[in-house]
Amino acid sequence: MIFDTLKPQVETILSNTEFSRDERLMKVCELLDQNIIYYNWVGFYFKNGDKNELKLGPYVGEPTDHIIIPFGKGICGQVAVSNENFVVPDVAAQDNYIACSITVKAEIVIPIFVNGENVGQIDIDSNTPDPFTEADERFLEFVCEKVAEQL
Repeated sequence: MIFDTLKPQVETILSNTEFSRDERLMKVCELLDQNIIYYNWVGFYFKNGDKNELKLGPYVGEPTDHIIIPFGKGICGQVAVSNENFVVPDVAAQDNYIACSITVKAEIVIPIFVNGENVGQIDIDSNTPDPFTEADERFLEFVCEKVAEQL
């Protein structure tokens, strides 16, 4: 399975201290974007200091206007509040969805925890309807755990 081959690559990227944290996160975004065909936008959002909002970090994909997302707004903002994974098989069915692109059909957001605190998340958009499986969820949890070790 593709996820099993990507896990050691994620670990290698994140443990390479020759690069800054943001450079390593960008390389993870690129790795996922290039190897998982239905990952069409891959990015990180992090809590913006003491504010109840998320700030866009490294990402790969179409440019987005959503640099700052208030807690509770959209899928990412909801994950910042709920502290739980959020898999959206059909974004059109979500009332609180923030549209980034008309081509996006599905989204998955997994929180990143450091010492039990939700400090950010990985956000994946897909142009494929309902592509995300439990395997995606477990893999992205692994990615978030490895990212948390670097924060």
